[in-house]
Amino acid sequence: MSGCGKVKAWQVPLRLVTGAFILHSGMEKWDGPDEQAQGVHGMARQTFPFLENIDAPRFLKLLAAGEIALGAALLTPMVPTRFAGAALTGFAGSLMAVYAQTPGLRKEGSVWPTPDGIGVSKDSWLLAIGLALTLSPHQKHHKHVKHIKHAQHVKHVKHAKGHGGCHKHHCHHEQGGHPGHHGHLKQAKLVAREAKEAKRLAKGVSPDGHSHHHAHRHGPGHARKGCPAHH
Repeated sequence: MSGCGKVKAWQVPLRLVTGAFILHSGMEKWDGPDEQAQGVHGMARQTFPFLENIDAPRFLKLLAAGEIALGAALLTPMVPTRFAGAALTGFAGSLMAVYAQTPGLRKEGSVWPTPDGIGVSKDSWLLAIGLALTLSPHQKHHKHVKHIKHAQHVKHVKHAKGHGGCHKHHCHHEQGGHPGHHGHLKQAKLVAREAKEAKRLAKGVSPDGHSHHHAHRHGPGHARKGCPAHH
């Protein structure tokens, strides 16, 4: 029943049980005796006076046909759930109206049934099931919401990819053509080192601590170790 895509899993037991019960009830009434026809017709016409113009056997046939059709609709997956639920709600509502209007089925001044009305009062469960099926969310609405969520997810992914590209571009600037924070720091250190070296050369001191004057006086081969200036 759920394979057709029109019936959700939680709706299957509701449609299956109620559909089978109502279908069986209609088939039982189809060839019902006159006594049954008189009893059912008598209860119905007290609530719906216009049924007095229909004789009891014909009314029983019509009721049986209606129950068979309703039961088959509930058991048929191709029938939309909300349509089947609305039909079940109308049918169960009429049964509850009979329960409310027929003397002897309810305790006086109460909604609770007498022993004779227990069977009819249980049709309130059919009313509740019918309402649940009727008020279930429409499948197209769910598809629309799912489509919107999918579109939002795709947009979010594209947005995240765009930020990823910006991050890569930023890293490229730091590592490649355009130095980042670390690149600028290295350049600053290099400039400071070169400035220090230039200052030292300007004073006449070589990187090993010998002045140009000392080298000129003792010769380029003069060792630092024997020079008294280093002691």
